[in-house]
Amino acid sequence: MDDALAEMEFLARSGNRIAVLEAVSERPHTRSELAERTGASQATLGRILRDFEERNWLARTDGAYVATPTGNLVADGVLDLRKRLETERRLRPVVGMLPDELDVDLRRLRTATLTTPTETRPSAPVTRSLDILREAGHIRAVSRALNDRTLRLLRRRAVADGCTVDGVFAARAIEALVDDDRLRPKLRELVAAESADIHVYEGPLSLAVTLADGTVSLLLRDDDGVVQAALDTDDEAVAEWAASVHEQHRTAAEPLSPADIV
Repeated sequence: MDDALAEMEFLARSGNRIAVLEAVSERPHTRSELAERTGASQATLGRILRDFEERNWLARTDGAYVATPTGNLVADGVLDLRKRLETERRLRPVVGMLPDELDVDLRRLRTATLTTPTETRPSAPVTRSLDILREAGHIRAVSRALNDRTLRLLRRRAVADGCTVDGVFAARAIEALVDDDRLRPKLRELVAAESADIHVYEGPLSLAVTLADGTVSLLLRDDDGVVQAALDTDDEAVAEWAASVHEQHRTAAEPLSPADIV
């Protein structure tokens, strides 16, 4: 094991070591403050402080402990690694379902909300996605599917609320609605709304992404096409990606008019 890995192992063996390092990198802490923050015994805390002083990761000043420049360097690396691992653990169940087109640093999803089905709420992901659309003033969507609930909501938002709905949907999704006697009128009303602009995408489309004002929502499906999760975030970089994906697909799609729905 090289020296760097040995130091990583030294930190990883004790959550108290990491907690102390993080604390003194934020601001000076007295010994009693460190004990209160970590819950470590005085004996344990004494060993940690001695080990850190030997490594020149902290120094005593005015009765408190503060990180040195090298201590801050290590603390920054530890914090970054922990955030990366926290993000990886959250995304692990769904990472295989993330769209290939998702061209953003996955660290941007660290604070994203992940909604999965439960025994009592099997449709929780779709419900979460629709809840976001209910409050938006401007909706952009690119989706392989357009189900009953989503169609009715988009129709109401555009017709009754004047919400801007700019959607690009797979041709087969539109065809399925046109073939449904109950949903065909709802689709026609949506398309006819002044604030709606609906396009049909003829090529293969695996995405299901909406951009509601500044919030991005992704519906994630398994290999059988069943929705397994919803992932939403207001991260600016992810919103820029979603806007770009929408524009690319919209440019390649054909506009849908009420006359096309017969």
